[in-house]
Amino acid sequence: MNIPRLAPWRATGVVLFLFCFAPAFAAIADEPGEWAEKHMPSLVKLYVYLHKNPELSFHESETAKRIASELEGAGCKITTGVGGHGVVGVIENGEGPVVMVRCDLDALPIVERTGRPWASTVQVEDESGATVGVMHACGHDVHMTCMSGTARYLADHKDAWSGTLVFIGQPAEERGSGAAAMLEDGLFSRFPKPEVCLALHVSSELPAGMVAVRPGYSMANVDSVDIQFRGTGGHGAYPHKSVDPIVQASRFVVDVQSLISREIDPLESAVVTVGAIHGGTKHNIIPDDCHLQLTVRSYTDEVRKRLLDGIRRKANAAAASSAAPEPEVTVSEGTPALYNDDELTGRMMKVFREKLGEEMVIESPPVMGGEDFSRYSREGGMPSMMFWLGTVERERLARYKSLELPPPGLHSAEYWPDAEPSIKTGVAAMSFAVLDLMKK
Repeated sequence: MNIPRLAPWRATGVVLFLFCFAPAFAAIADEPGEWAEKHMPSLVKLYVYLHKNPELSFHESETAKRIASELEGAGCKITTGVGGHGVVGVIENGEGPVVMVRCDLDALPIVERTGRPWASTVQVEDESGATVGVMHACGHDVHMTCMSGTARYLADHKDAWSGTLVFIGQPAEERGSGAAAMLEDGLFSRFPKPEVCLALHVSSELPAGMVAVRPGYSMANVDSVDIQFRGTGGHGAYPHKSVDPIVQASRFVVDVQSLISREIDPLESAVVTVGAIHGGTKHNIIPDDCHLQLTVRSYTDEVRKRLLDGIRRKANAAAASSAAPEPEVTVSEGTPALYNDDELTGRMMKVFREKLGEEMVIESPPVMGGEDFSRYSREGGMPSMMFWLGTVERERLARYKSLELPPPGLHSAEYWPDAEPSIKTGVAAMSFAVLDLMKK
């Protein structure tokens, strides 16, 4: 895929530019990290507000308003309500490539246990009617702050780049459906279609100040599968008069792992996890049905199809072995694998190493987590890249290591980032990436 390239300056043009515009050139000499450090009070204030006021997927109305206000303050032309609570901010700055920078808006139904002064105390009623805590346990508050800082920096330094910037505040990432909703609402037809898509994601294991990126498959296909095994209920003392759905479910749980061990190439990555089994009400009652919930992970489309087809086949076989009705198998909340374009990723790694320091940039291993940022490049056919942002100070990581404990991971009630170094590096890395792609 083509990535915007900088045409070489002519020597005379450089001399003329420096002669005529020396004052303006000097005025924008501060680099993104320096700028972020000077503006850290306002950036941390934004981060604290977002962290203390989290909203669940599909309910990000106030978060969207705040991000729209931040982007508007940076000079973006704002559109809200795209694909739900999605926000789009556009800055046009002459001829050049169109580059998209995306962050996500939603939080998780988790009661925070970090003990930080800015910890979330928000509680809401979820879709099932239960009261749940809400927390930014996946770092979306950092993502939003870094994107807002990047927008402000680039708006303050328009002389350093040329083209069109599209900033995206995406809802419902945790449900795997926000990107699809924005695309269905005309993201690439109503607004300038990007030639490159960029995003960052916090890491709970990488030291603050560092970034990591991987070319190729970086995150997994994610599918949620529900299976309803059916039977004929009855008394536990007379099992021969019933068709037991729990036996079917048990047979399936054991057999489904043979998909990984015997049907998928050992060199391919795949995971099938049964996360929940719901069946029965009492010791001596055989229920009428048993409900299973699975998460399924893979990288390639071919392996994804084989896994889902195999799950259906093995569920049907488990039911058939008990002469039971065919089970109901439903696949939902699917997210395609995240593929970092090789050329773009190689180019950005060089930029990061030059600007942040060789020792501050590493190549990350692939992970089986999922991210619907992948949908943008799959839909639009443009290169994209997401990089990892370190968020935990080295001293704190060293303490966990000395205690032989892993640091709290993402989606943990105890995860918290060291805000200032994380935000500074996030703003710097994303700004350097954009400047390299859009420099005059």
